[in-house]
Amino acid sequence: MSTHASDPLAALGSLPGVADAVDSVRKAVDRVYGHRVMRRRSTEISSEAALRGARGSAALSGADWALEEVRRRTDFGSDAEARTVGAALRLGAEAGQLLSIWRQSPLRVLARLHLVAAGDPGESVGRPRLDGETVDEPLVEAPLPTPAEVAGRLDGLAELIVAGGEAPALVTAAVVHGELLALRPFTTHNGLVARAAERIVLVGSGLDPKAICPAEVGHAEQGRAAYLAAFEGYLSGTPEGVGGWIAHCGRSVELGVRESTAVCEALQRGAA
Repeated sequence: MSTHASDPLAALGSLPGVADAVDSVRKAVDRVYGHRVMRRRSTEISSEAALRGARGSAALSGADWALEEVRRRTDFGSDAEARTVGAALRLGAEAGQLLSIWRQSPLRVLARLHLVAAGDPGESVGRPRLDGETVDEPLVEAPLPTPAEVAGRLDGLAELIVAGGEAPALVTAAVVHGELLALRPFTTHNGLVARAAERIVLVGSGLDPKAICPAEVGHAEQGRAAYLAAFEGYLSGTPEGVGGWIAHCGRSVELGVRESTAVCEALQRGAA
């Protein structure tokens, strides 16, 4: 793996625990893709993964609904939690439509994701926040970067994505997720957008082309406290902290794999 300065994402592969996390994720993904049910019913598994991923992402944003409630409900506009779940579901459905655009124009994709999450073409929707605009993101309490800093770092992130490189998909996905949480570029729904962008990287990279390994499930299963602790490590910028965040994201993918493996087993038994 190259660690050349022009490929800084690839250089992260040498951080503590990252190589092991990348290897473990790849083996886990290969196992579920090799499941005999995947050959015949991958579309059903992808749909179920999207639903469970949306539920997990919404839970981290404060709407911790039971899976069956998410599956049953049709009205997602009645209160704040319902709107959060609805936003997560819309993002899950939209993410797959944006894969071809991501590598050419990631900032355009992020704007689209925010518009989809908000569900309302308001004045601040679909663009980075401006001076004086507040951010509604109760989960993350870290200091907010200024709009000027947000613009610079978003441009830098977009340049890395467009340039490509040798970084494993897990590393790129974790950095995209972490940067968007750190920047909170939009006035609302930053956590949901960050996790949707992580999914886009994992799917678009070819690691999880059928979108059956929902990292959002694993993030939720590990809990908000562990999520925030790992994110604090990312914010610290230390090798241990950033490596720990990437490993945390890797564990989340593995837990998503475990979830979809259970779905495969249930389908095989005829119980789902």
